[in-house]
Parts: sequence; C-alpha cells; structure tokens
Amino acid sequence: MAPPRTNDVGKPGATRRSLLAGVAAFGALGAAGCSRVATASSTHGGDLLSRLKAQGVVRLGIAGEIPFGYIDKNGKLTGEAPELAKVVFKRLGVDRVQPVPTEFGSLIPGLNSQQFDVVSAGMYINQERCEQVIFSDPDYQMLDSFIVRKGNPKGLHDYRDIVEKKARFATGTGYAEIQYAVEAGYKQSDILIVPDQVAGLNAVEAGRVDAFAGTALTTREVVRGSRKTEATKPFAPLVKGRPHVDGGGFAFRSAETALRDAFNAELKRMKASGELLRVLRPFGFTSAEMTDMTAKELCGG
Repeated sequence: MAPPRTNDVGKPGATRRSLLAGVAAFGALGAAGCSRVATASSTHGGDLLSRLKAQGVVRLGIAGEIPFGYIDKNGKLTGEAPELAKVVFKRLGVDRVQPVPTEFGSLIPGLNSQQFDVVSAGMYINQERCEQVIFSDPDYQMLDSFIVRKGNPKGLHDYRDIVEKKARFATGTGYAEIQYAVEAGYKQSDILIVPDQVAGLNAVEAGRVDAFAGTALTTREVVRGSRKTEATKPFAPLVKGRPHVDGGGFAFRSAETALRDAFNAELKRMKASGELLRVLRPFGFTSAEMTDMTAKELCGG
C-alpha cells in the first residue's frame, strides 16, 4: 500500500462504506444508463472482448481496499489492479475503465450476475473461487501479516500462535485468512468477521480482538499513523501442513476464456520486460512480490 498517504481512506476511522460512497459517485453517470452488461454469447471463449472494444469501456469490480483498488481523495480510480487494468485493456483495444464498487465478499456474485465485466481487486486465487470464476495468472504473490497492539504483547506471529494462545481473532469478509485460521485449529464461529482492514484496525485499537489478519501490504499500510498498533512480520500460512504463498489476479466469468487468455498474453509480456513491477511499485510492491506462478497451480490443477 504505497500510494500517497495523504488520502483520507488510509486514516483510522474511515470505513469501507465511505470508500464505496466515493466510488459510487465517481461511477454513477455510467451506471445510470445500464446497470448490467449483456450476457456472454455461445461463441467458444465468449465474445466479451469484442463487445468491450465496441463499447470502449470495461467495468471493473473493486472493493475499496488499499493498495489493490480504490478511489483516492481526488476521486481518481487507482490501486495496483486498476492501474494494471488500464495498461492491459488499452493494449487490448479498450480505452477506458469504469469502477463499480461492492463489498469484497460480493465481488464474485456481482461478476457472475453481470454487474461488471472483470474483478479488479487483487483477489487471491484459490480452489474455492476457481470453482466459481476463471482467473488470470497472478500479477503478484503475497504473505500474510497481523495487526496487533504495539509491542505485540501476546507474541502472535502466525495462526498457530492465535490458536495456542487463545487470542481473540478477526479478519475480513470473504478473506482467505478465515480458512487459514480454521486450518490451524481456530473455531470458525469464534472469528470476528469485519468489513475491511480499517474495521480490523479499529477492533484491535479498541481491544475487541488481539489480532486482525490480512495481506502483508494491507496490514502494513493501514497501521501507518496508528499509535496503538503495529503490523507483524509477514509469514506464510500453512495449508495441509506446508507453507503456502498466495497469488492475486483478475477474475472473469467462466465463459469468457478468450478475454482471460488475451489478458494473460499481455500480462506475460509485462512480466518479461519488467514493466509489471514498474506499474505495481508505486503501491508498495517489490521484486519479492513478483511471481511466475500460474492460476492453474493456485487453483489446485
């Protein structure tokens, strides 16, 4: 999360509702005319790309989360995924991107109900999601981290610590971190589910929980300016007893393989040239977050 930290969405007390309100105002004009896109044709691979070229605009589902996709204080759509989308779709012949705001947990349902064309929110690629949509190859890889009280008084460094020390634990709606905690032995019904990382920060600051789990970038950025909390050192969660590194990418409706493949081809070129890192670097990504993993690997294929 390394966009300029002067924007209001990074401040404690901001909520995803306020983030979405800004996006809604930004995208209201385009949304008013048509709230849904046409259904995919029966053509093999779908015809969405050709329709997007004709329309000149692609609708991006975002969830108002720094650094992945959000509206800054000037009303500009930005974040690692939207900025990457702007580059790729322009090269595919689609000049404009339009944000469509939703809660993170509603991104896949919104995509499949055709409220927007693509999920552009840095979404982790995992087997459960792969059963509902298709993904581009990941544009980044990421470890997890916790938001904890200053000094980390309970010594919480991974999900096993959360279980062993009976810590009060929170994470976000639809976050992959829910399953990682459950796999470590934490009872799912005991997890406090909050809307986003800002709500997680507030829960830790207020003493309602001992830790909030999110991506390493998310936690590191949201604690900036907080006098009561800090982010722990990034770590790899265990999946089936082995350290697991996540990767995030763009999601498409299952029929739209032609668009997904065209997107992947451009993404591959950007990885090879180093352009991908140049696009993502302003948002806190480094060479350590670059990856050659594929969606097939992350989907368990």
